[in-house]
Amino acid sequence: MTVTLSLDDVESLARRVLLASGASPLQAGATARSIRDGEADGIRNVALAYLPTYADHLACDKVVGGAIPVMTRPRPAVVAVDARHGFAHPAFELGAPVVGEVARSLGIGLLTISHSYSAGILGWFVEQLADDGLVALMFANSSSTMAPWGGRAPFFGTNPIAWAVPRGDGSAVVADLSSSAVAWVTVNDAAASGRPLPLGWALDRDGEPTTDAAAGLAGTIAPSGGHKGSAFALLVDLMAGALTGSSFSFEASEFGGNAGGPPDVGQTFVVIDPTATAGPGFAERVEAELTAMTAQPGVRLPGAHRITHRSLAGVSGVEVPDELFALLSAYAEHGSPARSTG
Repeated sequence: MTVTLSLDDVESLARRVLLASGASPLQAGATARSIRDGEADGIRNVALAYLPTYADHLACDKVVGGAIPVMTRPRPAVVAVDARHGFAHPAFELGAPVVGEVARSLGIGLLTISHSYSAGILGWFVEQLADDGLVALMFANSSSTMAPWGGRAPFFGTNPIAWAVPRGDGSAVVADLSSSAVAWVTVNDAAASGRPLPLGWALDRDGEPTTDAAAGLAGTIAPSGGHKGSAFALLVDLMAGALTGSSFSFEASEFGGNAGGPPDVGQTFVVIDPTATAGPGFAERVEAELTAMTAQPGVRLPGAHRITHRSLAGVSGVEVPDELFALLSAYAEHGSPARSTG
């Protein structure tokens, strides 16, 4: 059985869960908006289904619920936000309008978020920049779940990259891609439900390919495309960890448990005003590319399923399993159980 929630209901529920578990209104508001948008796009595993983890991490101080992000301007083209070990979302909402102004003024801007927590859905961030007519590229590192190419022990996180490009009609093309063959939450969900994994997604403790999700959690997620995914994961670690002065993946505390304190990871955004180089014809050139690409039968743009789900969810809401709704309702009423055990 399921419960149907409007997107307003989703945001309200997420906000209540976060507040009850120790988040300030500042931290809860932006993060709840990201969960609402994740549900709208059909990405539940990092939206409502991941909300109990957010709440537990607030309760055990892996996320500082009262953090107030601080913004500085170290160079004309650079906007730096220290998240102070809070969620990435309020830190982004502080810095995004400023880096947008920088990009429109100088043609390009850099936004860094340091001492942060998991970004969740990277597309949520870059699409907002594209909605303002800007091209955006994002790097976000996370705690170790993936071995480097040729290794067998976790070293990199799933370390995703996302990008968004504005279109002439006001929409955007958005891609959100992990450096790993699959996201950690997908493997964790498969292990919890006893579902097998496709071969090539994970390695066991001995570095051998496995379809057993539990063995994959005990071992390591595989890099996407072998050595190519490993190289991308290294790039993300350097861009999001070293460039922001935050932790590398192998230094960050795990996202999958409650121990170890704040993960202290980072996020970096490269933001471009396309009219600086392409002039007013940029949107027309984008459409020429997209039209030619989708002229082939069976081809779709990145994020097409997400946009379709969003349009339906805006009208009909989203269906949430009774068990998940009951769990989240309990969190909203009493906060995370970790508050009483931590």
